[in-house]
Amino acid sequence: QEGSLCAQHCLNNLLQGEYFSPVELSSIAQQLDEEERMRMAEGGVSSEEYRTFLQQPSVNMDDSGFFSIQVISNALKVWGLELILFNSPEYQRLGIDPINEKSFICNYKEHWFTVRKLGKQWFNLNSLLMGPELISDTYLALFLAQLQQEGYSIFVVKGDLPDCEADQLLQMIRVQQMQRPKLIGEETAQSRDQR
Repeated sequence: QEGSLCAQHCLNNLLQGEYFSPVELSSIAQQLDEEERMRMAEGGVSSEEYRTFLQQPSVNMDDSGFFSIQVISNALKVWGLELILFNSPEYQRLGIDPINEKSFICNYKEHWFTVRKLGKQWFNLNSLLMGPELISDTYLALFLAQLQQEGYSIFVVKGDLPDCEADQLLQMIRVQQMQRPKLIGEETAQSRDQR
């Protein structure tokens, strides 16, 4: 992960390619800001609400590299993908079982990451980890429940993800993971402690 560009990493991990750059996501955010500004102007450009709105920073992006759910959602629409809030009334009405999904996008305190099925296995593709973390089918529901309990917002990605080499390869073989990948910086801190 570079900087706070976790939304970019989240999208690219989801799609399994370098599809989005910070510039492209910034462009989507600016377009959303402009649409919001135009909607606010409908109430009158001299209104107190409009002047207050103009003075506030963008809610769609900030200088740290954070992008909002609206930016992520609009970026995914280009691929024909849609987000549904996990455990929302709509999700429950559809009677969806997490194990039958293909991917989830998770957010907590401005950090975004992807949980995706590649081949026949689930992976936590959090950009703060040194590598992908294998999640068993039986652990998936518990993992998502734990994230929700910790305050994460979880979105189900609906639609057909683009074909990718990892998915094709993992259709033929199963991965075994002997140990969980460390958080970025955890290994450096550990070796420093050992010294």
